[in-house]
Amino acid sequence: MTDSPAPPPYGPHDPDVQDPEVLRERALTALLTARERTGLLTDSVDDHELTAQHSPLMSPLVWDLAHIGNQEELWLLRGVAGREAMRPEIDGLYDAFEHPRATRPSLPLLAPAEARSYASQVRGRALDVLGSTPLGDRPLVRSGFVFGMIAQHEQQHDETMLITHQLRTGPAALSAPEPPPAIGSTSLPPEVLVPGGPFTMGTSTEPWALDNERPAHRREVPGFFIDTAPVTCGAFRAFIEDGGYAERRWWAPEGWAMVREHELTAPLFWHRDAGQWLRRRFGVTEPVPADEPVLHVSWYEADAYARWAGRRLPTEAEWEKAARHDPASGRSRRYPWGDEDPTPERANLGQRHLRPAPAGAYAAGRSPSGAGQLIGDVWEWTSSDFLPYPGFAPFPYREYSEVFFGPEHKVLRGGSFAVDAVACRGTFRNWDLPVRRQIFSGFRTARDL
Repeated sequence: MTDSPAPPPYGPHDPDVQDPEVLRERALTALLTARERTGLLTDSVDDHELTAQHSPLMSPLVWDLAHIGNQEELWLLRGVAGREAMRPEIDGLYDAFEHPRATRPSLPLLAPAEARSYASQVRGRALDVLGSTPLGDRPLVRSGFVFGMIAQHEQQHDETMLITHQLRTGPAALSAPEPPPAIGSTSLPPEVLVPGGPFTMGTSTEPWALDNERPAHRREVPGFFIDTAPVTCGAFRAFIEDGGYAERRWWAPEGWAMVREHELTAPLFWHRDAGQWLRRRFGVTEPVPADEPVLHVSWYEADAYARWAGRRLPTEAEWEKAARHDPASGRSRRYPWGDEDPTPERANLGQRHLRPAPAGAYAAGRSPSGAGQLIGDVWEWTSSDFLPYPGFAPFPYREYSEVFFGPEHKVLRGGSFAVDAVACRGTFRNWDLPVRRQIFSGFRTARDL
């Protein structure tokens, strides 16, 4: 593995981003899109639901709402504009490192109306800062980075709040149209070949890429096969019915201990009734769709399935090569389909739908390797630990990535239907503990050439 020559770490991706007005428009759109979604997630339930803790794994929705405002104030109003703190007494309440999620309901949090008012006041002032700040004089604001970072932060909390909506009980509070069908999917091969050789992993030019995506560097990856689409519920059901959760040989030791301790027999939210598998999805109970990518599985479950199938999880480098490398040009694309931004025809993103699309959908979003649905639908577990790239430098603060590096966290790639495009790209890296099941996680498998 060697580092490749790369432009300055926070330089522009293309000539357009050098235009301050284009940058401002992009940042404004990203901020407004995120706030519209935050409103949908918090206005769809009453105050009792906002303040309740629907699972010890998650915060009350009202905590996320005020935390979004507090982070925006810290970075844009105080950090960029140098303004005095609006509510300095609440900083500690909304510090994610100071208070674990399970303890947040016991804090003297802002009430729903007060949290909405605070976030709204911060936003009004933040838009003034966006309109008046030069976007090229400091690393924090170069190419509009900090505004993009805040938009990504809010969208990441919107995804977290959508997980809370999935965990809550009671009638459905959200609705969305169904995703498109998978036309012609029956003719797709089950796997595609990714030839061996070097490719460029990570980025040094994407203007809003976060520190763990940087810098761009060369990786040598032997040839491998990877699934054309994520593993489906139907395929995972075969694992269950073959006794997958009862066979110790398929499981990593820690995964087997988790299965035994919690008496797991299926993915989270599945249950068997009258001879069929059902699942709960955002307040609705429905039959498990056989052709849809499996969702809400831990890394241990994904790893066990892969072993049972005689395959393995792809490494993070394999996943990114399958998603980005273009053999014809020898370069890495921003997205599987090219450098153009995501569209509804290419990927299932942004809570446009409240479920993954059937396996084989989004033909326009396939990569040069022929693999599809690498962006959107489900986060995909990889076999890799979350580690820094060669030449990594924390920016703008250590706690975003550096404190999580190590074998405790596994890397997920690709985003899900719950992820907005601003927080999802071919280089974007997510990470979580291998026991996590409440997240919108699935996987695909690979094998050596």
